[in-house]
Amino acid sequence: MNIKPFRIEHYYAKYEFSAKFMLSSSDAQSRTLGELLSLEPGAREAMDEHWLGYTEAPGAPYLRQAITTIYQTQEADDVLVLSSAEEGIFVAYHALVGAGDHVIVETPCYESGLEVARSTDAEVSTWQRHYEDGWAHDLGALGQMIQPNTKLLYINTPSNPTGTNMTPEVFASVMNLAKERGIIVLCDEVYRELEHDPSQRLPAACDAFENAISLGSMSKAYGLPGLRLGWLATRNKSVIEKCLHFKYYTTICSSAPSEFLTALALRQRDVILSRNLEIVQKNLPLMQAFFERHSDLFSWVKPDASPIGFPKVNIGGDVMAFCEEIVRETGVLLLPGSVYDQPRHVRVGYGRSNMPEALGILEDYLKRRD
Repeated sequence: MNIKPFRIEHYYAKYEFSAKFMLSSSDAQSRTLGELLSLEPGAREAMDEHWLGYTEAPGAPYLRQAITTIYQTQEADDVLVLSSAEEGIFVAYHALVGAGDHVIVETPCYESGLEVARSTDAEVSTWQRHYEDGWAHDLGALGQMIQPNTKLLYINTPSNPTGTNMTPEVFASVMNLAKERGIIVLCDEVYRELEHDPSQRLPAACDAFENAISLGSMSKAYGLPGLRLGWLATRNKSVIEKCLHFKYYTTICSSAPSEFLTALALRQRDVILSRNLEIVQKNLPLMQAFFERHSDLFSWVKPDASPIGFPKVNIGGDVMAFCEEIVRETGVLLLPGSVYDQPRHVRVGYGRSNMPEALGILEDYLKRRD
């Protein structure tokens, strides 16, 4: 297996834990272990009694049952628990495709969505979205990419890094096209349930048709990345079986405490998501106003889901150098878009409660820089 360096993680390794302000965070506001346990009476005592032996490789039955409550048509046996969405991407690609297959990947996307596909020796095409088109999806272009050996289509909605959701019409068209051509859809849904207007939420891909896989995680919309828990959900039993067999060579089973805490969080997900959405809805207008005040420097397609966005930076110089200058001088970390092959952009995050302070520090610096 040949795979390129993970540029996002290489960049974050330099700055993530030394920067004072993460103005590029991809996850919603987290919480302490004590805060999570306090959401349910008796949870702390139950945690103290939780057994720390091996767990079942597909995931504890009680956890898989809790995950099904997110969906409309899934049963516990339709869910495979993994240690994060990252493992889900790795396992799904390597279990389902290989040399001789063709994969289509929606871009820009989280780096592993593309690079892990390439590491399988499958032929990979990119279904590209463009800032100049408002990050719209070109269904005609997608249709022209499909080949007789197209095995899998990776999509991401709501999107990392743009923070935009597919329209219902596009989503339905993609699902229908895949169903007609017998293509597996791997839909990265880690930001699902953090739509800014919950009435605009799309159906889960796994509920749309039997050959679609929903990729979920506790990291992003729920703001609990420290649990390191994700999952694949699909009604295609063969997909679950193949991915499980591959998982035996990765993590085998998940962390017992993380499974316990994830099930607790999912039982209380309305409370968790409500708090996270409140922070996002408070911060997004502040971010929008900042970009309007600095329209000579930034422009963006305003997100409608998630705690992230992907503004264009209108400078003549190198955007990565610009980001590194900012973090050195202010302690405020932006993520350069070159890690998404979009070198004129940066990723910003507005899901943290300290975002207004970070934004104020960045604005003061930009004024001094002028």
